[in-house]
Amino acid sequence: MRELKRVVVTGMGALTPLGNDLQSTWNGLKSGQSGAGPITRFDTAKFKTQFACELKDFNAEDHIHRKELRKMDLFSAYAIIASREAVAHAGFDMDSLNKDRVGVIYASANGGMQTFQDQVTEFNSGDGTPRFNPFFVPRILADISSGLISMEHGFRGPNFNTISACASSTTSLIDAYNYIRLGMADVIVSGGSEAAITQVGVGGFNALKALSTRNDDPATASRPFDKDRDGFVMGEGACSIILEEYEHAVARGATIYAEVAGGGISGDAYHLTATHPEGRGAILGMEMAMNDAGIGAGDVDYINMHATSTPLGDISELKAISQLFGDHLDTLNVSATKSMTGHMLGAAGAVESVASIMAVYEGIIPPTINTQNTDDAVPAGIDLTLGTAQEKNIRYAMNNTFGFGGHNATVIFKKAIQ
Repeated sequence: MRELKRVVVTGMGALTPLGNDLQSTWNGLKSGQSGAGPITRFDTAKFKTQFACELKDFNAEDHIHRKELRKMDLFSAYAIIASREAVAHAGFDMDSLNKDRVGVIYASANGGMQTFQDQVTEFNSGDGTPRFNPFFVPRILADISSGLISMEHGFRGPNFNTISACASSTTSLIDAYNYIRLGMADVIVSGGSEAAITQVGVGGFNALKALSTRNDDPATASRPFDKDRDGFVMGEGACSIILEEYEHAVARGATIYAEVAGGGISGDAYHLTATHPEGRGAILGMEMAMNDAGIGAGDVDYINMHATSTPLGDISELKAISQLFGDHLDTLNVSATKSMTGHMLGAAGAVESVASIMAVYEGIIPPTINTQNTDDAVPAGIDLTLGTAQEKNIRYAMNNTFGFGGHNATVIFKKAIQ
């Protein structure tokens, strides 16, 4: 039987509504900063929701030449920029790195939404002649970001995209983890990217009645667990995470930020968009991850919840946690960092994994902000880490992400001992 390798985190990169790099994003998470504000990308006068968590002070042309940007949608640019930081953060000697053993497993739930909108709108406004940009197809493909990252760095290992709606980038991390521990790669760039703050993105989620419409107070609109929550706040950006085989990392003297301890993937088999009301699929995914890690409920010190600030979703996840962790709730912290970043859709699992990794590494739990009146349905005994960050020695941190279609993905990070 093949011996499974250990897998560790050696680099990260972030481009989020809280900051355009890893450190500023982490600082924003620790300080309880809201990334929400009025949408600047388009005229929202006729939209029910007029705000989102956009990137701030960001211009893709500062990072990628204009000629190259013409070939890609913004979600791919985000992925490239975040991955550059992650690769640099990992500190590789690129001349000695065996790039045949370095892969890219990346994620996006929506792909080139802006490109698709623009091209179809232009076609419909014309005389019916199909004049499309030569790069239309590669720009909209959700998998193209993994290809672009690999081409930029010359990484020739496993290369593909994962799609499981808002669980996509956690799924990509679990896939990367499995490829490395099975010995099929030494290093994989993983993560997710999304650029869905567009007319069709906002309009589509408004039609589902999924978005908050708190236009008079965007900064506090994402309020998980609050009695008055009315939907999620859309976010954008990318986060990239370098997963590396443990011995490979040690041999080159890499800084290890955390170890990937386990992963679990499950399905609700229940509803197109709603989570199972009792969290049945979430329980299964968390159980699978803990079994994979060889740990029990009492070993988990922190859970970064999926908690999007929707009336049904927050409570179903809390019910699952309450049922699974039972007598250990009094030693457990949970928090919902979407209260700060908004919901970055297919990139949500990546940014929340970064939050979990840094929580383990620094011993700081980022808070849940904006929860002013806790829902009566929140199970008793759960510490929601409200308002301010908490210092805590974290042995194991769990990250949950769930997606439309009943997709559930849970990954567990372990404090590294070097």
